Amino acid sequence: MARTSDVAIIGAGIQGCSTALHCRLRGLSVTVIEKDHAGRHASGVNAGGVRRLNRDPAEIPLSDASMRIWHGIDELLGDDCGFRISGQVRVAETPADLEVLTARAQMVRDLGFTHEEMIVRDELYELVLALSPHCLGALIARDDGFASPARATAAFRRRAAELGAVFLENCPAEMPRRRGGAWEIPTLQGPVQAQYLVNTSGAWGGNFAAALGEPVPIVARAPMLMITDRLPPFVIPVVGSASRYISFKQLDNGTVLIGGGTIGSADPARNTTRLDFAGLATLANTSRALFPIMRGTRVIRCWAGIEGCMPDGIPVIGPSSTERDVFHAFGFSMHGFQLGPVVGRILSELILDGGSNLPLEPFSITRFAGHAHAETFKEAS
Repeated sequence: MARTSDVAIIGAGIQGCSTALHCRLRGLSVTVIEKDHAGRHASGVNAGGVRRLNRDPAEIPLSDASMRIWHGIDELLGDDCGFRISGQVRVAETPADLEVLTARAQMVRDLGFTHEEMIVRDELYELVLALSPHCLGALIARDDGFASPARATAAFRRRAAELGAVFLENCPAEMPRRRGGAWEIPTLQGPVQAQYLVNTSGAWGGNFAAALGEPVPIVARAPMLMITDRLPPFVIPVVGSASRYISFKQLDNGTVLIGGGTIGSADPARNTTRLDFAGLATLANTSRALFPIMRGTRVIRCWAGIEGCMPDGIPVIGPSSTERDVFHAFGFSMHGFQLGPVVGRILSELILDGGSNLPLEPFSITRFAGHAHAETFKEAS
């Protein structure tokens, strides 16, 4: 017999687990189908940045709303998810960088937001004394921070399950089909039937969208991370650069987590990634250039997850353009972790209210109509 629920969610990353929770909070029965385990790829193995800093303008309203949820995450989940308000800074290493960041701060103010501000060199070095002395200033978001991605995704899953959501893990989903006015998803644990279907399947989201007649030019990428031996405390904010790929943070235990857009190879068909050690070496050299204390520090582990990237660098969030009662949230382009809490709320609103008070037009799947192949677009950076 088929397992039935109001909502079937394909994919148990933070977007899917958050959606499950928010749907249960509003009384909908939920079944979540996951081919691996919750947080196996992008949601559990990313750098954990909880940032509004340097968001695409279209994402800023969503990121701002999600940050309010993050600041009350313990109340929502019964777990603080390792969330720390450390601030995030993006340093200017050259006069050209300084001009770019100053223009960025003005653009954000013009949009009506105040979370990004410029700080001069003296204040930057008061905040980040260990920084190499060549930097000229920075863009800062003082209430941004970081969290533990695996812990946060597990906390959303656990809270949703406590409220009655059913999780089918290690259970690949086949392509959904209509049956008797409902959606049916064949799985290894039997069919799942639901009125509403939610596609939060990350780098595999394009497969389900294509099956519904709305293909998108998604590209699977493998963002890489490295972590070091423990060091004495030397930096509090998360540090990035205006002109170099890096996200640099010291965790509570003293280890340093380094990422920020350096890419390995992803093979979504085999569910595997391969590291690019030349790219990791460049990332290590960047960290040493910004923080002399890192010279001689040992890297103890490197890894990569699989992430879905869209050509314009922002996700698909919203209803299907071809089928009723279907909703998408995928292709977060290596910066979806912070958005997870609000995306789950948005999807529950779309299901129950028919809309959201947050602006979703830029994320519509229809923006890719007629452009089904990844090679049509430049890959998102």
